[in-house]
Amino acid sequence: MTTTDIHALVGAYALDAVDDLERAAFERHIVACEGCRVEVDELRETASRLADSTWSVPPPKLRTDVLAAIGRTRQLPPAESARPGPDARAAVSRWRRFTAGAAAAGVLAAGAGAATWAVQEQRVREKNTAVAAAQLREARTQAILAAPDLVVRTAPMTGGGRVTVASSALQAASVVSLRAERAPAADRAFQLWTIRDGAAPVSAGLLPAGEASAAQIVNGVPGNDVFAVSVEPAAGSAQPTPDQIVAKVPLI
Repeated sequence: MTTTDIHALVGAYALDAVDDLERAAFERHIVACEGCRVEVDELRETASRLADSTWSVPPPKLRTDVLAAIGRTRQLPPAESARPGPDARAAVSRWRRFTAGAAAAGVLAAGAGAATWAVQEQRVREKNTAVAAAQLREARTQAILAAPDLVVRTAPMTGGGRVTVASSALQAASVVSLRAERAPAADRAFQLWTIRDGAAPVSAGLLPAGEASAAQIVNGVPGNDVFAVSVEPAAGSAQPTPDQIVAKVPLI
């Protein structure tokens, strides 16, 4: 990647819109490039100000407090010794309707609050799980890219684009970056393959249907002769379709 290409990644890096290979290259670059560091900081500060900060998780005691308030609400008016007249009976009826409506509204509010809290709690758990998985993937990516025996190979894709394979035998894995100029049809997908001389190709992963780019870790790539990409049905294929192979990266 040229110096000009590296500087052009400032905006994408600030918005976390780069793949793993680009991120590793750019982070090495900004160690020595003060201009890029300043620009990244400024872009991130701007993005944070534009972010939606109104979302919050309801307090866990919301439902308990509302139900307790309902329990303290008087449901009937005080008893009277004399038989109430028509006006009094009408007032009692109105009071009962009012307190019943208030109680129902309280129950609905408690239920809605509890449901909202539960949904948002689930979202927080899912986000934390995703963040943890991303951190593990980032650590694994950095370990591969920092390996002393790292070898980077690239090959063009039919129809435009490029496949980059950064392999480490010590890590027994590769970081693969795929960027096609044209996405496959909505019912088709790029499938990755490792090929060893004399053996049948082995699937190394399937991109989501219609996706034109990806960056992922593929285990076991070192030791093979070729890394290939083909266009297959969305569910994938057991073997690559010969006339649909769009890239081959020699590994030896």
